[in-house]
Amino acid sequence: VQLQASGGGLVQAGGSLRLSCAASGSTVSILGMGWYRQAPGKQREWVAEISRGGNTNYEDSVKGRFTISRDTAKNIMYLQMNNLKPEDTAVYYCKASTGLAATDQYWGQGTQVTVSS
Repeated sequence: VQLQASGGGLVQAGGSLRLSCAASGSTVSILGMGWYRQAPGKQREWVAEISRGGNTNYEDSVKGRFTISRDTAKNIMYLQMNNLKPEDTAVYYCKASTGLAATDQYWGQGTQVTVSS
C-alpha cells in the first residue's frame, strides 16, 4: 500500500483546511485508515481514524472540529479541519492498516499544517 498525503498549508486561526490521502496498491486489504500529527519537539499523536465499515473515532481536542471520511471508490481518505487553532500546527500523516503487526502499517509522507494566531 502506498499513501500520498496533500492539502496542507498556512491558514489563520478559525479557518479551515481539507487534507487528502490517496491510497494505491493493495487497497482491498486496508482494514482501517487514520490521521496522525507531529508538532515540533513533540511525539507523533493520533488524531482520527476510520474503519473499513465507516466507524470513526477522534482525539478529544479535535472532536466537533475535524471530520474524517473516506471515498472507497476513489481510495481517498479526507480530514476536514474547521475552526483551526494554533495548537493544531503540525505535520499531518496518514496511515493505513492491513493488520495488527508493525509491518502491516503504512504511512504517507506528511503534509504541513500551519495555523497562525
